[in-house]
Amino acid sequence: MPSLARPGAIAPDADPLDSADDDAAEAGEEKLRSGIQSIEVGFRLLDVLTHEPRAMMLRDLAQRAGMSPAKAHRYLVSFLRLGVVAQDPLSGRYELGGFALQLGLARLARVDGVKLARIALAELRDRLDLTVGIAVWGNQGPTVVHWMESSHPAKASLKLGDVMPLLGSATGLLFAAYLPSSKTAAMIERELADSRRSSHTDGPRTPEEVERVLAEVRAHEAARVEGMLLPTIHAFCMPVFDSTGDLALGLIALGHEGAFDIRWDGETDTALRECARKLSYELGYSPAPR
Repeated sequence: MPSLARPGAIAPDADPLDSADDDAAEAGEEKLRSGIQSIEVGFRLLDVLTHEPRAMMLRDLAQRAGMSPAKAHRYLVSFLRLGVVAQDPLSGRYELGGFALQLGLARLARVDGVKLARIALAELRDRLDLTVGIAVWGNQGPTVVHWMESSHPAKASLKLGDVMPLLGSATGLLFAAYLPSSKTAAMIERELADSRRSSHTDGPRTPEEVERVLAEVRAHEAARVEGMLLPTIHAFCMPVFDSTGDLALGLIALGHEGAFDIRWDGETDTALRECARKLSYELGYSPAPR
């Protein structure tokens, strides 16, 4: 017998409440995906204040955030009530408030730089098929604490816990360039003495050469070596800074000559540098304006 149900009518065995619940769930998921636009708009003001070293007048803050002063003022009134923004009672200028500081401190207390770097480098290794690693400063010097091989291993004979030479590796040069000399001077002197006794050292052999090489590292904001520690193996090491501006760790990428882009501004340099920049941001680092 043909069905007499009208188009769009609920089937006899269907529960109207189930249908209503499904519709409500879909509407809720859509709202969750779309977010709350007013929060995103207001956040532009906080973003401007985060990157501005001085307190700002309303008109300048609004202009930088891409909104009218009247619109910006409405957001700032709410931010003032919440303590996210503070206003100087004399000049009327706005800056980040105490609650913004508490948010930042809470975030920093929860950050694990090596854990974040492992996640970021896994994505980079898979995307560019690079051998990558992480080094931190240990009791004996720059120490490898994480290592991931590409699909064509570099056979670099490196393993977790290896301490890299300061003057004979990209990792060592990076740490020598950015750490205070009180931490590195004795090690550098020892390696220079060893180099004077050997005719097979590719790194700097005099204090003057050391200073020149480390100045180049700081100028490029990265260290690069070509076949220095191991023949035919090239490497980059990029700095990741913490909230105080100190070197937190080094990101390593290496590969075989001919299969590894060793150019400044090449694919490897660009990708590893961007990864280091994002990690520094996550650790609370804010570079000084140029």
